[in-house]
Amino acid sequence: MIEQIIQWDKGLLVALNGSSSLFLDGMMMAITETSTWIPLFLCLLYVVIRNNNWRESLLIIIMIALLIALCDQFASGFCKPYFHRFRPSRDPELADVIDLVNGYRCGLYGFISSHASNTFGLSIFFMLLLGCKRVSPLLLLYACLASYSRIYLGVHFPLDILTGAMWGVLCGIGVYALYCWLSRRFGFRPHVFVSSYTKTGYRRSDMIPIYVVFPLIFIYILIRGTLFAFAT
Repeated sequence: MIEQIIQWDKGLLVALNGSSSLFLDGMMMAITETSTWIPLFLCLLYVVIRNNNWRESLLIIIMIALLIALCDQFASGFCKPYFHRFRPSRDPELADVIDLVNGYRCGLYGFISSHASNTFGLSIFFMLLLGCKRVSPLLLLYACLASYSRIYLGVHFPLDILTGAMWGVLCGIGVYALYCWLSRRFGFRPHVFVSSYTKTGYRRSDMIPIYVVFPLIFIYILIRGTLFAFAT
């Protein structure tokens, strides 16, 4: 049964990996880079600091650090050394079959994906924290694109991504629950709940930088794709 799942996983990887488009290659290289998404998370931190006093903002930042540690260390510190599953780019059966971009291979092992774990963990945490129906789809789109880019580039199997995403979702929910408990424990002042605020008490007007920076990030990704296509 396990062998059959692995074969299905490899077949799906071959179907989803790469393309004949240098433009898409460049876009996926940009999407997979953490630095591309830094402006988005700076905007999220702005919303947090803008809507909380310094003590609660500090608690949220500590929770974010804990979340990243849980997601990343479980994936990279435990699962990859324990399961020893080769990345597609390192798998002897697939190394000459899949498409690689500029020789991008990453490390030796890939199960589970720390990229998927981190992106889904952070996205779920901020979705629950902000409680904004318009921001949540953008965060989910970010997590899905960043995760798919790993399959496209041939450095993760779909099962690596799926299990990493599941762990990230669990961590995001768990850390948010811990934050809620600690927030009540420390007696932080409840947020205001009116029509101009989200269901968790964040000002809707403070979400505007997120709406602005998201399309700007995509313009940057398109430019990176264009430059890569002309330069290669």
